[in-house]
Amino acid sequence: MWADESVFYQFYPLGMTGAPYENDGKLEHRILKVMDWILHLKKLGVTAVYFSPLFESDTHGYNTRDYRKIDTRLGTNEDFKKVCDALHENGIRIILDGVFNHAGRGFFAFEDVRKNRENSKYKDWFHIDFNGNSSYNDGLWYEGWEGNYDLVKLNLSNPEIREYLLGSVKFWIDEFGIDGLRLDVAYMVDRNFLKELRWNCDQWKDDFFLLGEILHGDYKTIMNDEMCHSATNYECFKGIYSALNSLNLFEIVHSLMRQFGKEDWCLYRGWHPVAFVDNHDVTRIATNLNRYEHIPLAYGIMFAMPGIPMIYYGSEWGIKGDSKDGDRTLRVEVKEPQWNELTDKVSAMAHAYVNEKALQYGDFQSLVLENQHCIFVRNFEGERVLCAINAAEYEHTFHADFQAGCATDLLTGENVDFGGGLTMPPNSVMFLKP
Repeated sequence: MWADESVFYQFYPLGMTGAPYENDGKLEHRILKVMDWILHLKKLGVTAVYFSPLFESDTHGYNTRDYRKIDTRLGTNEDFKKVCDALHENGIRIILDGVFNHAGRGFFAFEDVRKNRENSKYKDWFHIDFNGNSSYNDGLWYEGWEGNYDLVKLNLSNPEIREYLLGSVKFWIDEFGIDGLRLDVAYMVDRNFLKELRWNCDQWKDDFFLLGEILHGDYKTIMNDEMCHSATNYECFKGIYSALNSLNLFEIVHSLMRQFGKEDWCLYRGWHPVAFVDNHDVTRIATNLNRYEHIPLAYGIMFAMPGIPMIYYGSEWGIKGDSKDGDRTLRVEVKEPQWNELTDKVSAMAHAYVNEKALQYGDFQSLVLENQHCIFVRNFEGERVLCAINAAEYEHTFHADFQAGCATDLLTGENVDFGGGLTMPPNSVMFLKP
């Protein structure tokens, strides 16, 4: 599938474009700003874009009001179609956020329930108790997502809401030509709905990609042949920054061996979970790491490990943001893309990934593993790429059976002779192709 060979880039449109947090109802054509990023995306090596929520919502996008209308704060459906057409013309695929577990209090169907109560034709779209009350004093109780009552839980066992949501996906395909979906809190979404979504999307568009959000547990509960093609690899997200901060690379490499090693019991061999170092819900990598010099190492692991790499907007040049300061600090306005030495390194890794089948499809083998140094190998049909990490603050020489005396560093284009051992500078990463 095309997604297995892609480098994704995540936009959080409401934040990136500087839209007001509360939906003020004022039409602004902010989504068109994405057009100004296309050259940056291409230079970076991005081949697919993931848009966090951009349909009409109460505030942050995940409390949807209307699944078939671009948020007024971002523009119009026509504006977004222009953006999609421009991305596609530049060879960049598009996936949207599918928020199907819950909607906002401003969702037209829920507003009808509050107004007409038992007489509303939408009452069975939700989990309602008309004998109770809510924290908003609605005179009725409803289930909210994990106790958040601005997010009204949808009753996905109801055929009418399923029909509305599936019809919305078909509308997005027909109207905007999207290539896939990232399914918000997919671990909570009704499994039968996921199967129905997968079946229908397979009919509507070839190679339509479904990525499911899952935080922990067995990713195959949603990543399988009947539901999602991929899942968010939160285990390795945590493993990357934690291993670097503790100078214990065993943590991340053991996770990778557990997930992708050669043993029959390894969990996800042959699958392509999405790899990331940060996103709109977690602390930015530049804040999460103890050493700024380790940011390229974190990206090196992300791009070299099995899976589909995804970059969060702005982190490629080192934007900071701490989740403890609230979501909006992670979803900041960026007036224009920037480029620096870190971006150069991330771009080199992205281009290496899209050009090397071994990085896209290769198996995983740990060659050298020490607290502050590691080398792991990706092998595919006779092609090999070695990822070498030196997380120490001193020069280090690796001595191992490299099966070759020299290689090309895919990140610099330089020839590397390691017949007498591979010597690496402090805080460095190499992608070596013998």
